[in-house]
Amino acid sequence: MPLSGVRVLDLSRLVAGNAISHVLADFGADVLKIERPQRGDDLRNWQVAGVSTYWKVYARNKKSVTLDFRSDEGRAILLDLVRSADLLIENFVPGTLERMKLDPDILHAANEKLVIVRVSGWGQTGPFRTKPGFGTLVEAMSGYAAMNGFGDRPPTLPPLALADMVSGLYGAAASMIALREVELKGGKGQVIDLSLFEPLLSILGPEAANYRLTGEVTKRLGSRSATASPRNVYACKDGKFVALSASMQSMAERLFTVMGREDLITDPRFATNTARIAHSEEIDAIVGEFMARRSQAENLALFDSLGVTVGPVCDISDLVDHPFIRERGVIVDVPDEQAGELPMHAVTPRLSRTPGALRRPAPQLGEHNDEIYGALGIGETDRERLKQSGTI
Repeated sequence: MPLSGVRVLDLSRLVAGNAISHVLADFGADVLKIERPQRGDDLRNWQVAGVSTYWKVYARNKKSVTLDFRSDEGRAILLDLVRSADLLIENFVPGTLERMKLDPDILHAANEKLVIVRVSGWGQTGPFRTKPGFGTLVEAMSGYAAMNGFGDRPPTLPPLALADMVSGLYGAAASMIALREVELKGGKGQVIDLSLFEPLLSILGPEAANYRLTGEVTKRLGSRSATASPRNVYACKDGKFVALSASMQSMAERLFTVMGREDLITDPRFATNTARIAHSEEIDAIVGEFMARRSQAENLALFDSLGVTVGPVCDISDLVDHPFIRERGVIVDVPDEQAGELPMHAVTPRLSRTPGALRRPAPQLGEHNDEIYGALGIGETDRERLKQSGTI
């Protein structure tokens, strides 16, 4: 596999760090989750119907070892693991590794080529470095929540760990960049300072530039767009919804033609994208009335046949057995000791020659202690002693 031979020590908890190592593990990296004895990663506690679904999805293809590296003996064991590692991921509050005598200088003394990913809410420097870094706070402060939702309602937080996941994807890319630099130049490793805040701010695109140019703050538009119209979600007569994006002039004209409203093409209010944005409420009312006369299936059949970009609004119950999902293998069933099988997303993205693979389910807590610690030369008697002392 493309990342075979890359060893990752993941000391993180919850989402962002696990998202980084999840991507790497799917493509063959040997990811060791270093978990607290007895307790494990807090992600294990996010359960649905008594099953740790988040853990099972984001810890697949990984191995689990338990280690209390706050103790002298545990710290020595961690440094032994560091000597054979390529990448280390941690998400403690900045300064915590330093207090544990595991700061980057000490880690690099054990392995000068080690790449260290330090995940935090606000970064390793600056006045917020020790501020609690939960994704919810980042989603609120980054400008995302202020843009999300409808103008006559409060700002809306995402219903998922968006800041963590975006940072996780950035972190996976940054890890590959840093590892590639070591590989090409045979040089020393480095530290990746990965906040949750900056990646989420980055996906807002040109918001800062727009504000500088206009002095105006982007308003909450619901499902509309500030850059194209019509673009919205419309109710059908059966209570279902369709989404429409007519972001190109030719698509808007095609939409009006299919609706039998060619007059809108030359109407000054709707003739250009800029004009349509200025009259979004009016164009949405016209399109919405057209959609509401038909069921979702009827709308989709009509617009699909004529190449207009309209699609269904799906929930997960629509997706798990959808022909597109099944035929392309977007969701796959993974064996599970509790549920028999659990559906989850397939390896993403798809590589033509060296694809990733689902090699093993998420590990039980400490499942690989004997394998990993045995390879370090820690015999069975010593492993039992370390277990009894709470070190592993």
